[in-house]
Amino acid sequence: MTRVRIGVIGAGSIAQYHLDAYAANPQVELIAISDMNADRARAVVAKYGAKRAYTDPNDLLADPEIDAVSICTWNDSHAQWAIAAIAAGKHVLVEKPMSRTHVEAIELQKVVDASDRILQVGFVRRHSPNAQVLKTFVDNGDLGDVYYARASVIRRVGNPGGWFANKAISGGGPLIDIGVHVIDLCWYLMGSPTAIAVSANSYHRLGNRANITTTTRYGVSDYDPNTNSVEDMVNALVRFDNGASLLVEASYSLHATKDSLGVSVFGDKGGADLEPALEIATEKYGSIVNVVPQISSSTFELERSFANEIGNFVDAIQGAAPSVAPVSHGVEITKILEGIYASADAGREIPL
Repeated sequence: MTRVRIGVIGAGSIAQYHLDAYAANPQVELIAISDMNADRARAVVAKYGAKRAYTDPNDLLADPEIDAVSICTWNDSHAQWAIAAIAAGKHVLVEKPMSRTHVEAIELQKVVDASDRILQVGFVRRHSPNAQVLKTFVDNGDLGDVYYARASVIRRVGNPGGWFANKAISGGGPLIDIGVHVIDLCWYLMGSPTAIAVSANSYHRLGNRANITTTTRYGVSDYDPNTNSVEDMVNALVRFDNGASLLVEASYSLHATKDSLGVSVFGDKGGADLEPALEIATEKYGSIVNVVPQISSSTFELERSFANEIGNFVDAIQGAAPSVAPVSHGVEITKILEGIYASADAGREIPL
């Protein structure tokens, strides 16, 4: 097959995972990188052997040698650059969240639907081997009708600061940053039902925890301990049109005894924990039985997951496989995220 020629918009930390995966994929040729920091763009071009560096994404999108792009910019420009890329005739892999608002998501879907281009959303955890194995069990009916799920990601001191802590840029805090991963995984494993209502709470009690000095944390380069406009923690109950429900909690700052990650789904024939490790519960001969599939890793593997995600994107472009995370999925997840924030602001359950 003809290799897919790739451009990457944004050369920050998340872009490195895209670039590593593209560089390792024999069906890909890296053509260009765009970043507002010219020195960083040139350095990335040199590191990965790409051809050109741009400081303006519009120049990259005008490059006729590029077939497809990864969008790895700040959240406030995801939808903007995705729409521009589709208009320029490029296929798109856009990092999560696909957009900050449901209105933006719908606009993007209309643009994609009117084109012949692929848009894939960066729900990278769908591509982890443990998630792929569990999805096979679910699709084959081993869990039966999946009617309940729990999505939890708790950080005690985990606000990265900088643009992550600026709601105008990020769209929100732990819910839209890290909560989106576990929400999406549960929703995907539940069969992607339509959300019809949500009841949520949002807390702004602890700030970015700048007073904690003995714990190492990830912080972006523009971290400012005095700047924070996003929530500390969110919890929610999401109701779906098929009667299923999803319990959510996501935090940057919580007085928990440890950081934790949990993704669990429950059906009428069995249930499963995906995180922190894959284990399936079922019934056999009058007994409760726990099953642990033998795979390379029962936990989330970041680099391998990005390699699988990029592989699926390239396959979709070449017509070899459908995209695992199409634009319609990004629209529904954005609706759920926006609904959680709206319910928390209203202090009551709201219909979606």
